[in-house]
This record gives sequence, structure tokens and C-alpha cells, in this order.
Amino acid sequence: MIDWNTAVQAGTRLVRPGPQVSHAEAREVVAELRDLSAIAHGHVREFTGMASDPDPAPATVVDRPGWIRANVDGFRVVLEPLMERMQERRGSGILSGGPGGVMVQAVGSRVTGLQVGGLLAYMASRVLGQYELFLPPDPSGRAPTGRLTLVAPNIVHVERDLEVDPHDFRLWVCLHEETHRAQFTGVPWLREYVQDQMTEFLLASDLDPGAMLDRIRDAADVVADAIRGGEGNLIDAIQSPEQRAILDRLTAVMTLAEGHGDYVMDAVGPEVVPSVQQIRARFQGRRDGGSRLDRTIRRLLGLDLKMKQYAEGAAFVRAVVGRVGMDGFNAVWRSPDTLPTHAEIAAPDRWIERVLGPRAIEPAPEPTDVPDGS
Repeated sequence: MIDWNTAVQAGTRLVRPGPQVSHAEAREVVAELRDLSAIAHGHVREFTGMASDPDPAPATVVDRPGWIRANVDGFRVVLEPLMERMQERRGSGILSGGPGGVMVQAVGSRVTGLQVGGLLAYMASRVLGQYELFLPPDPSGRAPTGRLTLVAPNIVHVERDLEVDPHDFRLWVCLHEETHRAQFTGVPWLREYVQDQMTEFLLASDLDPGAMLDRIRDAADVVADAIRGGEGNLIDAIQSPEQRAILDRLTAVMTLAEGHGDYVMDAVGPEVVPSVQQIRARFQGRRDGGSRLDRTIRRLLGLDLKMKQYAEGAAFVRAVVGRVGMDGFNAVWRSPDTLPTHAEIAAPDRWIERVLGPRAIEPAPEPTDVPDGS
């Protein structure tokens, strides 16, 4: 299905070089990001009250090619169930195991590998960090199930572009990514839930040739529409009806996770990141900007939807914490049943009433008349 070696080779060849830094400066950035990640971990653990790992492994700091290699490894882990199912469904036709089928598969997998590599090359210059949920299994069983990764050249590029304090910006980024680590290490069932939903989504792919052709045609229409300024994206175009219901659940949990990260990185306080308001304002302006081509690509890949997730998720967290406090909000992590639905993210009081009960929201006190002294 995918030639992973071709994906890595294409991605690392196509990715743009990072900002120019000396070897000494690069070593300094890497060391500071590791230190700030540990500092951010303590702030996140204290602020959120989540029972995350008290002594996690240091953050892994990579360059752009390193990020591509890591994500190819993750893709292989996630896509394995789909590949096994496709192999089982192959009959005696052109995609069978005969000589002709092998030839078609070899050519097709290289083409797909090139496409994956091109996509990763685009993303590799934009991602600041991530918590990698899907790692290749460790035969010894000693390796952690997830890994926090920071992309040093991208962090340096953005802090220079925004003209913000480098120390503050690096800590600010670490706060967001460490929040994700707290989510997936402090909530025992969350990683498995997300993986199960992703696997279910992939296995719901309609592998019927006619349906696949329809999906390809829909994708072509979306590309043409996006070039004209339309709002469509490839994610919606290639889904089967069954996948749409699964994606709704996945979108809800990822909106919560991303919004929680954005809320924490801003709410930890000016005493930790003194220039946080300036950073947020400039960073948000950068998210909303870009060339027309860049905006078109972001829309096609669904990245604009991700930006919307940050805003909607942060608004949900802010509203719930404001009404019931951080302890009340943390009820969201009790089980998959207490996760907000997509509809509840837009209406936080509905989630509070369902999970915490109608009396959880204290009514605002009635205004009282204050004598004016006359």
C-alpha cells in the first residue's frame, strides 16, 4: 500500500531547510528546550491537578527530517490493521499476489510513498511539537508508550518571525505539549480510546472499487473548489458514511485535548511566561495569516479545522473551569462516557448538566443596590 522507505526519502529530500544557526546555538536551543520541558511539566501537573507521570523521560528534540522519520514510524503502527484487511480482501484480480499484481502493487506503493513524503515535508516545517502516541513496539517492554517531541528549527523560526522573547516562547510551547503528555499519561484509558477510534475509522474505509472511485472523484472536486476559494477539505471528501460518525467522536476528543493545551499554556500565568499576552496575540495572527496558496493547502488538508479545534476546545475548557473549577472540569477524564460530544463542546452547560448534574452550576448572585452616599 505504501512504500515507507520512499516516503522517508521523499520527505527528507523535499523538506525545506530550517533557519540558519551555528552549531553552538543549535546545542544551546536543544539543551534549553529539554530543560524547559521539565519545568513546564511541573507547572502543568500543579495547575491541572492531573495524576501524570511525576518523572517523565526528557523531551526528544529533533530537526525536520527527524520529525518526518518519527511520523513515518507512527503511521506504520496506525495503518497496519488497514493493510492487513486489504490484504485479506485481495482476490484473484490485478491486486492479487500474482506476478502482475505484484508489479502493480510495487508501482502503486511507491507513488503513495511519494505522496506521503510530500505531505510530511509540508507539515515538517510547521509543527512545533507533539506527543507521539504511536511508537513501534519495544521488544524489551521498557520503552514508554508515548514520546514528547519538540521540533527545534520550527520553534526558532517562529520565535524569530514573531519577534518574541525566545525563552518565554519556548516555555509557552512546552506548556502546551506537556499538557498533552499529562493527558495521555495521567488518563489511563485515553490513549487506547483514541487508538481504537482511529483503527475503527481506518477499518471503516470502503474498499469497494466503485466506492473508491467515487471518493477519488469527490476529492478532485474538492481540490478544484479549494483553488477557487471554497471551504471543502479532503478529509470530508474521502470519508464513507460510517467514518463520519467515528470522526465526529475523534474530532470531539481531539478538540478537547487541543483546547485544553491552549487553555493551560495561556492560563498558567504571567509569572511563568511574562510576555504570554504578546506571544498569544502575535501567534494567533500568524495562524490566521499566510499566502493564498498556503491557506488553500491548509484548507485542503483540514488544518484550518485544527485551528478551529484550538479555539472551540479552549472556549469549552475556559467556560467549564469558570463555572465548576478545575476539579469539576477534570471529571471529563473519568471515562469515555464523560468526554464531551461535539455538540456539548459548543454548549458547555449541557456537558456540565449531563456529567456533574444540574446543581453543579452555581447561579450568579443577584446584583444589590449600593448606596451612593447622597
